[in-house]
Amino acid sequence: MKFYQSKLLNAFSDIRHCYTTKHSKNLAFHVNDKIEEVIANHQHLAQELKYDCKTVVHMKQIHSNAVKIIDENDSFETPPTCDALVTNKKNIPLMVMVADCAPLLFYDKEKKTIGVAHAGRAGAFSNISQNVVDVFVNNFHAKPENIYVSIGPNIHQCCYEVGEEIFDETKKLDLEYAIQKRDNSYFLNIQKILQTQLLNAGIQKENIETAPLCTACNTTNFYSYRAEKETGRFSGIIFLKD
Repeated sequence: MKFYQSKLLNAFSDIRHCYTTKHSKNLAFHVNDKIEEVIANHQHLAQELKYDCKTVVHMKQIHSNAVKIIDENDSFETPPTCDALVTNKKNIPLMVMVADCAPLLFYDKEKKTIGVAHAGRAGAFSNISQNVVDVFVNNFHAKPENIYVSIGPNIHQCCYEVGEEIFDETKKLDLEYAIQKRDNSYFLNIQKILQTQLLNAGIQKENIETAPLCTACNTTNFYSYRAEKETGRFSGIIFLKD
């Protein structure tokens, strides 16, 4: 598999998007790969997707629910510290990097606005999805019913075992519905949390698409921290075309 794409987002000709695979190699700078090799991976990806590598904005991800609107200070060499990005500028690719956490891609067909989010357990528990939708609405005058969201490949409940302390946390946050108990072990469904939060934020059910691929089950194509421990990162990427 070279890339994985959302059928939902493929319907729109004014954006380009994809989820990379191991075909594109590691795209993160914090996993002990040589910097020049990671840069080369980015340059190759930019050539394949037809954008200028210098314009892509990725993030220093910190497992928060912080959302950043792109400005002139943000670039490939100066990534902001946050876990979500939003822009309405054309030819500015937004990138989220993951290896089990959920990469989310957002697109508003009316306001021509895009966003990405990094939603691991911390991001899901702190409802980063709602924060992204709030930025679309409050800063770009979007209506939630016009926003489309793709939840990319991530670790699924089949492989995401958590401890009793996480189960207790879900109860405190009213997220117990996302826990499955099997043989005295607990398994977390991040997708279910994200889908529920997006619906509560006003996103239409038919405008939400979830990739059926578990990263821990598909290490041939995707990096998985749970399954591989020392591993790279793949990305979700989206940009507005001219």
